[in-house]
Amino acid sequence: MVKVKPFAAIRPPKEIVSEVASRPYDVLNSAEAKAEAGEKSLLHIIKPEIDFSPIIDEHSQEAYDKAVENFKLWQERGWLLQDNKECYYVYAQTMEGRTQYGLVVGANVEDYLTGKIKKHELTRKDKEEDRMIHVRIQNANVEPVFFAYPDNKRVNEIVSEIVKSKAPEYDFVAEDGFGHHFWIIDQDSVIEEITNIFSTVPAFYVADGHHRTAAAALVGEEKRKANPSHTGEEEYNYFLAVVFPESHLKIIDYNRVVKDLNGMTPAEFIGKLEKFFIVEEKGTEIYTPSALHNFSMYIDGKWYSLTAKEGNYDDSDPIGVLDVTVLSSLVLDNLLDIKDLRTSKRVDFVGGIRGLGELKKRVDSGEMAAAFALYPVSMKQLIDIADTGNIMPPKTTWFEPKLRSGIAIHKLER
Repeated sequence: MVKVKPFAAIRPPKEIVSEVASRPYDVLNSAEAKAEAGEKSLLHIIKPEIDFSPIIDEHSQEAYDKAVENFKLWQERGWLLQDNKECYYVYAQTMEGRTQYGLVVGANVEDYLTGKIKKHELTRKDKEEDRMIHVRIQNANVEPVFFAYPDNKRVNEIVSEIVKSKAPEYDFVAEDGFGHHFWIIDQDSVIEEITNIFSTVPAFYVADGHHRTAAAALVGEEKRKANPSHTGEEEYNYFLAVVFPESHLKIIDYNRVVKDLNGMTPAEFIGKLEKFFIVEEKGTEIYTPSALHNFSMYIDGKWYSLTAKEGNYDDSDPIGVLDVTVLSSLVLDNLLDIKDLRTSKRVDFVGGIRGLGELKKRVDSGEMAAAFALYPVSMKQLIDIADTGNIMPPKTTWFEPKLRSGIAIHKLER
C-alpha cells in the first residue's frame, strides 16, 4: 500500500498565480520558453538558460547557478511564499468542458524504490541525472509528477465536498485555453483521513513524468544514505506529486510520421500493407481511427483506413494488444526497416493534441513521406502493462492537459 503526507507548499500569491505558473520544462524548447516567459514566470527557474542572450547551454554550470539564484529571488520578492502549515491540496484542470480532479501530495520515495509506484516507460540515465541536478541544487521538487491511482469512493467524496464548500484559492485559464483550479485542504481531521485512506491504496501509476519521478526518488535515496541519523520521517523521503483517480484521466493518441518508404513508391507500399491490413481509401478528408487495431494513414495526398487482420495482434498480451506494437512490428520494422524507435532518425512522433491536420501538413510539405494516426491507449491498458512489469514502446501515451509548474513546490527540508 502507498504512503503519502501533507506538506507546506511554496506557491504564488493568488493575484499573480497565472503569471508565475508555467508549462513544464519539457514541452518547450529554450527559444519557445524565452518567448513565452513573462517577468514572474517559473520558466526563469526551470529553464534558466533563457535569461542569457544568446541563450546558453541548459546543462551548463552558469544555467544551474541562475536557477538557484532565481528561485531565491522569487521567494525574496514574494512571488513564491511558503504556507505555514502542512496541507493537502486539490488541483483540478479543465479541458474541452471536461474537468479532472487530483490531490497534491508528498509521495513516498520508498514506494518508488520498492515498486509500489509503478512505471510503464523506460528512463534514460542521462535524463534522470539532468533532473536530479535540478532537485539537488534547489533542495526542492520544483515541478510535480503526474500519477494515477485506482478510484476510491471516499477520496472522491472528500474532494467533492472541498470543491463545493469553499472558493478555490486559484482559478484561472492559461494561455492555451485550459482551466486550472486549486483548493487548500487545511482541516486536520480531513488531512488525517486522506493520509489513512491512501494507506489502503495498492499502487500509484506514473502517468506523466517518468524522469522527474526517478530523479526525485533517487535524490531522496541519496539524502537517506548520507544521513547517519536517518529515521524515514524526514521531508526528503517524500516528493511532489499530483495524483488523479484513473477514471478522471484521458490518454490522447500519439502518432507517427516517417521520412521515407524504404525505396518503395506509395502504390507499392500500399500493396505491401494489404498483406496485414484491410486497406480502404478515404479520400482527402481527414480520417480518424475508429477503434482499437484501426489506423489512419495519410500518404500521397490521401487518407486511408488500415484495419489489422486477425492473427496480426495478440489481445491476450498487455504489449501485443497495443496499436503502437502492431504498427511498429508490421509496418515500421517489417516494411520500412525502422528497427529502433528511440534512435532512428527516419521516424518522428506527433502528440494528438496537435490534431491530425499536423500529420497532413508534415507530409504535404515534403518533410515526411507518410503519417499514421493511432487509436488512443486506454488507462486499463496502461495499468495492465504496469501491473505485469512490462514496458510500453516509446512515445505511446500523451496526457493532456499538462500540470502547470509553480502552482505548488515542495522543499526537501522542513
